[in-house]
Amino acid sequence: MALKKETSQLLKLLEHTSPAEAVLRAPTPDRGLADAVRFPFLAVVGQGEMKTALILALINPHVGGVLLIGPRGTGKTTAVRGLVELLPTVQRSKCPLGCTPEAAEAGGTDAICPQCAQKLARGEPLTAADRMRLVELPINARLEDVVGGINERLALEQHKVRLERGILSYADQNLLYVDEVNLLADALANAILDAAAQGYYTVRRGPLTNTYRAQLTLIGSMNPEEGNLRPQIMDRFGLRVVVSGSVDVDERLEVTRRVQSFAANRYDFSARFTEATLQIADEIRTARNRLPRVILTEAAERMALQLVGELKIQSLRAEIVTLQAARARAAADERDTADVDDVVAVAPMALRLRYSPFIAQYVEARQAEESAIQQAIERLGVRSEAEEAQ
Repeated sequence: MALKKETSQLLKLLEHTSPAEAVLRAPTPDRGLADAVRFPFLAVVGQGEMKTALILALINPHVGGVLLIGPRGTGKTTAVRGLVELLPTVQRSKCPLGCTPEAAEAGGTDAICPQCAQKLARGEPLTAADRMRLVELPINARLEDVVGGINERLALEQHKVRLERGILSYADQNLLYVDEVNLLADALANAILDAAAQGYYTVRRGPLTNTYRAQLTLIGSMNPEEGNLRPQIMDRFGLRVVVSGSVDVDERLEVTRRVQSFAANRYDFSARFTEATLQIADEIRTARNRLPRVILTEAAERMALQLVGELKIQSLRAEIVTLQAARARAAADERDTADVDDVVAVAPMALRLRYSPFIAQYVEARQAEESAIQQAIERLGVRSEAEEAQ
């Protein structure tokens, strides 16, 4: 009889059992932590579904980002900022203009700058490994800050006009975190959504035009007490998690103790999670490398489609997100095949808040109208020319 494969540490985290519990009791070595110490992701108590969604989005960018919905003080922003130590490395262009080997392969040397074309001819790499970053959208950001605009200082002092990159460009191959996304101005929301969907965006200021890459992973958080999110924006987030405060007294007490310990000595507290954090970060990197090899079983695909049909969800993103998240979960468990269990595990996050009663009623009304038209045609005995010829 075949032995059951041991569950990976990363999947144990996804299944709400953090390996960091034992680390809390370990001695505290001096690991040379930087001054900017964030509350460790693994130190967040409970909130298993939130942790799962965020890590799946790290493993597979095609999941389409994460939306965290919940009241104040439930750890949404803390968890997102804690991801910094888990972020994997990506191949980033060394050119200020963002030239890549893929651009040269697709459009030839005309698609890259002359300097990079010379490097390519000499066999020099155009990219280098660099760690992903967490880019936060400032609360007071303007449209020019987000997409880019004319460098006003340069224009006033040197009478030269030059377009500067915006936050979206800096978020390329990074995480873009938008807190209070439901309060975002429509112009900013539309710009971010278009860039996230297409992977690039274009800025036009008079005769000047620049196109920037924006292949980003979008993470948003919101408090529903402060207003709803437009359906257009809601649909662009792949996974949705409703975050609430724990009702377990012991769990809430542990949260209080950890917050107090972090406030008393953040370096000591964070160091206790370093070893476990490095292990999980390594498993995330391994899962990202495995992801291209992960395939879906036919049963898993049919299960996703049946769930979407049963829930009467119209958006095609529903099954796309579900299957992409299932692939990420299989990769996290060191498997090359995603099955029905993976689909069932991620379905609540992928399908939540996608059903629209208004759209369902609208479609039913149009179907009834179409049926009435066809019945009227039949009653009047109207036949097509092909039927007349027969």
